[in-house]
Amino acid sequence: MKAAILQHACVRSIAVVILLSGISDVRAHSRKSIKLNETAFAFAEQLIKQGHVIGDRKGAWSEDRPSANEENAFIRQNGFGEYAKWHLGIDDRYPENTKSRYKFSYGDFRNIHRCALLAAKARARQYGYIEIENAAAELERAIKEKPPINTRLRHQAAATQADIHTLKNSSVSHLCKSVALTLPSRQKCIDQFW
Repeated sequence: MKAAILQHACVRSIAVVILLSGISDVRAHSRKSIKLNETAFAFAEQLIKQGHVIGDRKGAWSEDRPSANEENAFIRQNGFGEYAKWHLGIDDRYPENTKSRYKFSYGDFRNIHRCALLAAKARARQYGYIEIENAAAELERAIKEKPPINTRLRHQAAATQADIHTLKNSSVSHLCKSVALTLPSRQKCIDQFW
């Protein structure tokens, strides 16, 4: 009886070892199957140089990321080749013309989002994709080195700048006229206040 129990325990132990080694092999295989998308990395560098960056806060990617419908519309209009450029990882286990193949998105098909790079870097670190983690970190550094042009605020900033210019010309001019200043010109009065 004791021998049968020991033999049964030994068989169970061997089964557990085989199961665990199988799981680690699957994890190692999946880790090897996702590789850095060099084309996407080069495309992201170009976007940063052109100023197509939104320097948003950490954690904003869940709000900013494109929905499944937006992704599908982008694929219909531009194809999977363009869709792939917006993802730092390629999973070789899936066919080329599937969304499952492309991992670690970093933008909304118009701009790179800093928060997306932070999310990609954290997820890559979590799952051991060193090459993708390093690429996301390098892109983040490039964003820090080049001041981003936040396209969301571009229109608002232009409007604000026009408002300031109008305010500058009318208010200061009015102030210069109302206060009897003995300056040679109105422009010097405006320059003095601004």
